[in-house]
Amino acid sequence: MRYISTRGRAPELSFEDTMLTGLARDGGLYVPAELPRMTEAEIAALAGVSYEEAAFRVMRPFLGDAFADDEFRGIIARAYAGFGHAARAPLKQLQDNHFLLELFHGPTLAFKDFAMQLIGQLFQAALARRGERVTIVGATSGDTGSAAMEAFRGLDNVNVFILFPHGRVSEVQRRQMTTVTEANAHALAISGTFDDAQARLKDMFNDFDFRDEVRLAGVNSINFARVLAQVVYYFTSAVALGAPHRAVSFCVPTGNFGDIFAGYLAKRMGLPIERLVVATNQNDILHRALASGDYETREVAPSISPSMDIQVSSNFERALFDAYGRDGAAVAQLMDELKSGGGFHISQGALQALRGDFASGRASEAETAAMIARARAEMGELLCPHSAVGVHVAQDFLGATPMVTLATAHPAKFPDAVEAATGIRPPLPPRMADLMQRPERVTRVGNDLTELETLIRKALAA
Repeated sequence: MRYISTRGRAPELSFEDTMLTGLARDGGLYVPAELPRMTEAEIAALAGVSYEEAAFRVMRPFLGDAFADDEFRGIIARAYAGFGHAARAPLKQLQDNHFLLELFHGPTLAFKDFAMQLIGQLFQAALARRGERVTIVGATSGDTGSAAMEAFRGLDNVNVFILFPHGRVSEVQRRQMTTVTEANAHALAISGTFDDAQARLKDMFNDFDFRDEVRLAGVNSINFARVLAQVVYYFTSAVALGAPHRAVSFCVPTGNFGDIFAGYLAKRMGLPIERLVVATNQNDILHRALASGDYETREVAPSISPSMDIQVSSNFERALFDAYGRDGAAVAQLMDELKSGGGFHISQGALQALRGDFASGRASEAETAAMIARARAEMGELLCPHSAVGVHVAQDFLGATPMVTLATAHPAKFPDAVEAATGIRPPLPPRMADLMQRPERVTRVGNDLTELETLIRKALAA
């Protein structure tokens, strides 16, 4: 299995090198040169197996010779041992033919744990075997950062630095990052938005002297291993609802396009997915792009669903790569236009290809709050604001085909928004009950590449 860059000017890599590299040296994102497919019989055989076994079968073809089978099974077992539900990703029925996929039973109560816990174990195994260390730098709009710090805290071969936008994440999200005690984990509150944090992250990767000096690695969803881990729960939930003998649709609240791109990969691998619905909040660049063909950035508007407060959706580049016939030069041109002019126009042929795979919708702040209230009153479900965005948008696509909406976070991560809508303040699980009393450790940093690189160098030298 080989991996290629969406911009066509970086060397092909193995799975292990792709994972440890993160962003390609031409600024692109790695994708498989060829996508493995599963037969109907192989998909049907996932029925009734454990989540761990399904994960092994779905992901194994992507790994090449990076890990022996027994080693990979052990990695998967360790990754999901700390989840609070035996099914790992249980389904719950909301309405007729509408189901909620609960992805918040991991250590940090968000869907990011599915990928981050796995990638932490993969990194540790690969680096220990190589006798190497890396410096992981990530940007987060809330959940990625806490999941990354939880996954990499205390590991011998990794230092991890997480950038989050100061004042633009929930208190629970912030404290999950700033109360980590291990010395190899660092929370950095950057002035600006998530898009600023993500831009500085990409700048560090494109500063090749710094990148090589500190052995920079990335665990944002720019890292293909992150997206791969998320493919699994599309298969497990669809099979539970009758796949491959029955088509299933998915509605995915998303800002950075990684989670729904995992669904696209599942569809390309042979899973019968009828619709993949992109659900956005008021920062609706993905919905606008699919509706009009114009990918045009605007100012980020803070919302009650802060993990989706994004205008530059990195993983959309992977979808564009396929929509443009895997023409790396065409994608590179679009990304240059985005950087220089704040947007680009999607060609008619590429837009038609995207619309063949993705539908979309948006939820305003008022609609999100109303859905939190309605879900509690009519469905008996307490939703986080992000999940509520997904359930709201899904209402326009319900029909004969089962619809699965992804519940991306536990409502207790956003207690203020949930309480405002329902009058109920969701409590944290007992293992996190003292989170608000734990001492915080955080460094404020400006939206400046040189300042960031200097800070990281000093921390590594300490």
